Amino acid sequence: MTVRLRPHHLLCLLTYVGKGYSPAFTANYDAVAVRLAKGEEIQIVAGPDDICAPLLGEEDAHCRRQSVIRRDEAAAADNGRLLGFAVTSGTRLTLDAGRLAHLRSAFTQGLSRSACAGCEWSALCSQIADSGYEEARVKKTC
Repeated sequence: MTVRLRPHHLLCLLTYVGKGYSPAFTANYDAVAVRLAKGEEIQIVAGPDDICAPLLGEEDAHCRRQSVIRRDEAAAADNGRLLGFAVTSGTRLTLDAGRLAHLRSAFTQGLSRSACAGCEWSALCSQIADSGYEEARVKKTC
């Protein structure tokens, strides 16, 4: 199977520790984290993805807001520069241990955080990065 991710979720998964917008959102994100840790391929999508799924029934779903679309654009640019290839809708990649470490190092150094401006989770993500990602749920287990 393939995990469908919007560009800014490539950043969010680096620091995800089991907190989210609702219990359903968190449970779903936990399941996605397990899939990523097992090495499932990622396909970049425009708009709502597998992580957003529990929020789609909301009248003003956060994942459809213009601010989130701008966050995706910034994350796509940052991640593309770091990964060495365009991160656009349809891009496929795997998150092996080396790539995960590279993305986390860049995140810690602030090289991929332009998408984080104005995000309500930014302070938490900074704490997770500062702690060396010890509690992060996406880990390479295989």
